[in-house]
Amino acid sequence: MPRIEWTENDHANSPVQYAHWHSESGAAPPRRIVVADDRTRAAAAHRLACEGTALLWRGDFHGARQLLGALGRRVDRKTPAPGATPADAFHLHRRARGHRARVLGMLLVLLDGEYRLGLRRAPDVRTACREAYGPPDGPTVVSLRELLGVIGAHEWRTKGVRVPALGARIHPHYGVFSPVRGEYVDLVARAPLPGSGAAPRPRTAFDVGTGTGVLAALLARRGVERVVATDINPRAVACARDNVERLGLAGRVEVLGAGLFPPGRAALVVCNPPWLPARPTSAVEQGVYDPGGAMLHGFLAGLAAHLEPAGEGWLVLSDLAERLRLRSREALLADFDAVGLRVVDRLDIAPRHPRAADPTDPLHAARAAEVTSLWRLAPGLGSADATVDGTLADQ
Repeated sequence: MPRIEWTENDHANSPVQYAHWHSESGAAPPRRIVVADDRTRAAAAHRLACEGTALLWRGDFHGARQLLGALGRRVDRKTPAPGATPADAFHLHRRARGHRARVLGMLLVLLDGEYRLGLRRAPDVRTACREAYGPPDGPTVVSLRELLGVIGAHEWRTKGVRVPALGARIHPHYGVFSPVRGEYVDLVARAPLPGSGAAPRPRTAFDVGTGTGVLAALLARRGVERVVATDINPRAVACARDNVERLGLAGRVEVLGAGLFPPGRAALVVCNPPWLPARPTSAVEQGVYDPGGAMLHGFLAGLAAHLEPAGEGWLVLSDLAERLRLRSREALLADFDAVGLRVVDRLDIAPRHPRAADPTDPLHAARAAEVTSLWRLAPGLGSADATVDGTLADQ
């Protein structure tokens, strides 16, 4: 990790202090650091942060949280003008969020060599930091905003997220997208399995990009004998294995960490890739943003080669990118055609998340109209049928 330095006051003879610098978003170490405490005013802190000067907090922990909130309110006052097109609005929104993250990321705290936070009224963050960062390696400076995310992730991991379709809780780890939006899980729970009816259920399924392992667990609960789940994120692999073990499914679900697809073929291959073709700015955002749609294209390109005869691929994808004019439906269907896939059916569900009903959200119009679809795909000749429409009512 890179190292940063600072002095505790402005005296020329003050000793220089050193610590490791850690940023989950990959932010570079700040060029200049000043010490701040409960006497620091929000206006001064905001000016320094906008200029690129970081503030190392030495006061009360709750005072630091209050200052962070005040900085956020000052940043949010300058809301960008609406974009001319949905794509313009999205890019302006992302730019504003990036600026907000940079400014708020300038409020720093120091963790000692055991991840203790030496501030008045500070919580014990040692377990949360070990879960997120691994074993400590000396004093480390992180942004307070990131540390609050680490604390929140520990609480999610401890309590878990109730998944009604699974009838159980999933425990997300730090840096792994949480299944708080249940629409995509409901689609996988309701879609007819290949071979349903007179034919036997699929014996083997692949869950590509498993994340928390929720879909792999759901397929096993639905009767698939063997599920192989993959993810290139080591945190996701550890998280999925933890959840599979908690649910008593370790004998039926195998979690691998190498490559997009596991070796071999399966009767069912499921993928819920990131929905927006844009660059993520943090580890958690990798579950939402995928530059250039790389994972989507990789899944489509390799699907046919990993399906058994009469097998299906299930692509679970929101149309938010289409409504924001970041991708078109025609382009998606053309991608199916280009790799020789045909659409067997499509199941749709409306959103239930709070942003869909929030008129103050800059992307409200697109979010309110968003539809999440499960595309049932199979190898075949001919073009994808754009008229397929099997709708699941959102009860």
